[in-house]
Amino acid sequence: MPKVLRILNRFNLGGPTYNAAYLTKYLYPDFETKLIGGLKDPSEASSEYILQNLDIDYTIIPEMQRSINPFKDMIAFRKIKEIIKDYKPDIVHTHASKAGSIGRKAAIACNIPVIIHTFHGHVFHSYFSNFKAEIIKNIERKLAQKTNKIVAISDIQKKELVEIYKIAPSNKVEVIPLGFDLDKFTTDTENKRISFRKKYMLANHEVAIGIVGRIVPIKNHKLFLDGFKYVLNNSKQKVKGFIIGDGECKEEIIRYANSLGIKYATDSETDCQLNFTSWIKDIDIAYAGLDIVAMTSFNEGTPVSLIEAQAAEKAIITTDTGGIKNVILPNKTALLVDNNDTKSFSNKLLELTNNEELRKTLSCNGNKYVCNTFNYKRLVNDTKQLYFNLLQ
Repeated sequence: MPKVLRILNRFNLGGPTYNAAYLTKYLYPDFETKLIGGLKDPSEASSEYILQNLDIDYTIIPEMQRSINPFKDMIAFRKIKEIIKDYKPDIVHTHASKAGSIGRKAAIACNIPVIIHTFHGHVFHSYFSNFKAEIIKNIERKLAQKTNKIVAISDIQKKELVEIYKIAPSNKVEVIPLGFDLDKFTTDTENKRISFRKKYMLANHEVAIGIVGRIVPIKNHKLFLDGFKYVLNNSKQKVKGFIIGDGECKEEIIRYANSLGIKYATDSETDCQLNFTSWIKDIDIAYAGLDIVAMTSFNEGTPVSLIEAQAAEKAIITTDTGGIKNVILPNKTALLVDNNDTKSFSNKLLELTNNEELRKTLSCNGNKYVCNTFNYKRLVNDTKQLYFNLLQ
């Protein structure tokens, strides 16, 4: 049986862990897989429960962390080399930027016959200065030369990698969309909705508007708050907002909400207009309780939260950036606005809040779309075929 060493950035809650978990679990018995990954940031939610629920063994490399640290990165590189020498994989498959850099360098040093890297997003714009971004692009181009196949998770991402940033030629990049087990977002939704709304003191007629994800600069939560404040001032509906997640900018975003005069709380017992919930592990319960899910990011790869929200039959409003259009259908499953366009976002969020029929139409279309497109069985079959082709 061929062996795969799968290397993940870090075990934080998000799409890469789900992707790696389903591949690790369900590629067996065609492939044996060893899963390793880095250490999550203190402000991030752990994704280890996903692996534990699937009964997957995994190894954490504590020195492989999100931030760049030459000393720790070198230790991580040496540890991964030792794992490769001991495990003797036929394939090394890395997921996301840090794992892709350190993991591929280790695989190249150990002469692994097949090296694959999946871009779950990229950091070529909106994350760093132009100078730093250019350095990162040059590193990726050099690594791509030694990589057998690069996996993009959307057609838009492939176009960016090939045509815009020129990371690799087209024939080296394969598109394999993400896949998920979406059943929990479609079952027992009424009881979950009642549970969430009771906890946060939401009346049946109130429209619940949420944003899910790390509270970090790239997610642009200030745009969400600007739009939410506009809705509070102008909607004929009673509304309540939810910021679900944590991150380095949480205190800054709380201060911004306060500056806008939004009555907020960080617990479920306080009556408020906006609730900072922190991470909610049973996110399917949260989605069941919401009516609208927003995304305001400056840049996105393939946002898992929008896939989950559509599976849960929620109406979507999102900025048009990165791979967004690969997970929604514009004006069929979601309303789109230009990046950081406060006026357009505010007006469309108000429209969605006031128009229940529009919300129903978007949510019904969204459920059908993602349940057909982003199934984990399709992900596993696509990846299996790629592995067999590269091993021949």
